[in-house]
Amino acid sequence: MVSTDRFLAFAAMSLLVIVIPGPSVLFVIGRALALGRRAALASVLGNVAGSYALVVAVALGIGALVERSVTVFLVVKLAGAAYLVILGVQAFRHRKSMRAAAMSAPAGPARGDLRTVADGFVVGITNPKGVVFFAAVLPQFVDHSAGQVPAQMLLLGLVPITIGLITDTLWGLGASAARDWFARSERRLSMVGGAGGFAMIGLGVTVAATGRAD
Repeated sequence: MVSTDRFLAFAAMSLLVIVIPGPSVLFVIGRALALGRRAALASVLGNVAGSYALVVAVALGIGALVERSVTVFLVVKLAGAAYLVILGVQAFRHRKSMRAAAMSAPAGPARGDLRTVADGFVVGITNPKGVVFFAAVLPQFVDHSAGQVPAQMLLLGLVPITIGLITDTLWGLGASAARDWFARSERRLSMVGGAGGFAMIGLGVTVAATGRAD
């Protein structure tokens, strides 16, 4: 379906776009600092799921409508920005109880993990950078003469999703490793948790203030 040259060209384009830290990376780092490695990895999982939901939307023709409509795009962008600010405020408010929560965290899967994945999903699907990339860039690498255009988009969309999964995981692990050092002191952990909260709040404000090119 997808020729090798188009596949490799799109992979190169995706890598160039993803290596530049955007809302997804900063969100994962903020979650790692505020809540730790477990939350960071769950956020990565939710984020890539939300991003692939954008691929599905583009394959179905919905993504192009969102990207072309100023009003719809603005609503999606502001919704994502507001959600980031809310998560940041929550992280900042609970920064002083982080050490107790970390010490009592269960070893197995927790119900809170699903909520964390859902948070990441919302951020991924409302990411303005993702909306523009998948709606404006992805279709350019589809071979219309080969047919099965939606299937080609779904296949190509796995490329940036896989790259993002790897790079975001590395970012999250790196940030959570730094947080582990701060966890040795309740005061330091509280400070880094507040920093993570402020990072998400700042990211939300930045996303709201950026133009269509972002």
